[in-house]
Amino acid sequence: IDLHAQVKQAHWNVRGPGFMAIHELFDKVAEQVEDYSDLLAERAGGLGGTAQGTIQVAAERSFLIPYKHGIADEKSHVFAVSGSLAAFGQSAREAIDDAARFGDADTADLFTQISRGVDQQLWFVESHIAP
Repeated sequence: IDLHAQVKQAHWNVRGPGFMAIHELFDKVAEQVEDYSDLLAERAGGLGGTAQGTIQVAAERSFLIPYKHGIADEKSHVFAVSGSLAAFGQSAREAIDDAARFGDADTADLFTQISRGVDQQLWFVESHIAP
């Protein structure tokens, strides 16, 4: 939920010569991230748990670095979104191992799917960083 909000923050506030491409990219990334939240919440419910998806809970439990406000240029937003995606991807890979240790192959597979998707989104975002 925090990752989704961070990407939307970038989407709403990015400015610069590549505005349209990056603005649209951030919107697509946000859609993918929102899908991951939904998959995770539904898996928790399917296992008998409760999804805790309020903004208050997300803010309290997020491990992501808070998104810097007041930035507008493309480079700063691309850097910030890349960092958040990378951190989330690392967390998904750790969750794969945790689920496997618990013997839950289905949840491990879900986190593998999410990890692949996040890595792809990270690749798309990082492609806007000059070599």
